[in-house]
Amino acid sequence: MAGTAINRRDFLLLRVGRDEVAELSCERLFMRFVDGLAEGNTKPLFDALADDLKRTRTVRLTDVSWLAREDLKAPLEDVLRAFRADGGTVAYD
Repeated sequence: MAGTAINRRDFLLLRVGRDEVAELSCERLFMRFVDGLAEGNTKPLFDALADDLKRTRTVRLTDVSWLAREDLKAPLEDVLRAFRADGGTVAYD
């Protein structure tokens, strides 16, 4: 069976439209974060996430137990802080 290619952005955020709630799986984020660590640079991951968040007004974080690592949580909080400053809303599942 042929697989469907996943857009790198859609891999992180499940979007249903600008006025809808975007869902961010912290488990998926963690997996991408570990990949970035292996490559020696996680900044592109958080830059892409910040860019994705410009396309929605509300994001709901799921699987938040995956945020136990401070080296993941701190840059995510920076991105979310900027998102909130631009008028976005963050909900935690």
